[in-house]
Amino acid sequence: MIGGDVCTRACRFCNTLTGKPKPLDPSEADRVAESIRLMGLKYAVITSVDRDDLPDLGARHWFDAIKRIKEVNPDTALETLIPDFQGRHELIDMIVQAAPETVSHNLETVRRLSPQIRSAAGYERSLSVLSRVASAGITAKTGIMVGLGETPDEVSELMDDALRAGVSILTIGQYLQPSRKNIAVSEYITPEQFAAYRTLGLDKGFAHVESAPLVRSSYRKGETVNNEG
Repeated sequence: MIGGDVCTRACRFCNTLTGKPKPLDPSEADRVAESIRLMGLKYAVITSVDRDDLPDLGARHWFDAIKRIKEVNPDTALETLIPDFQGRHELIDMIVQAAPETVSHNLETVRRLSPQIRSAAGYERSLSVLSRVASAGITAKTGIMVGLGETPDEVSELMDDALRAGVSILTIGQYLQPSRKNIAVSEYITPEQFAAYRTLGLDKGFAHVESAPLVRSSYRKGETVNNEG
């Protein structure tokens, strides 16, 4: 995770610290790139906190990190799990121009529940981010949590929305309450329902769907890349 460990947002599902972040670390791109090299990673996932305190929302920091990682690790496939950058196209385009193999941005939950669990991000805005990525020819990916009170029909609608935006990879996992201050679990989804969601997603046209209780945003993505390669 780059950009520090303090987020400027306070989403109800997330246990990341919220507050005033410290200034960005100008050496972070070098240190992350070197860490990936030392670990010999063939697939790396980079994410960040939201930095709404910065004029460019942290986009240049992202760009520099991606470029440096790829310079030091030319054989490492890179996935970036990005914020929404307030929907600003010029900032999303900076990520695309850095050319990661996959750009992920999570819808998190269905349209109806989004205002209740996301502090600043919006469902339509997130779809616009994904559409911007996909239209540039980059693999677009999104993930959601279930067990927040959504219905299967709403999950199906979300799949349709994501596909229209150009998303090709979808992850679905069980929401687990990280602390007492976070929103409570509404339901524990059965393994059978997770399997049904996976089948539905593939039938609808996603290239790849991971759907199981312990699935998270980048679950087994390195294996997916190897299998698809």
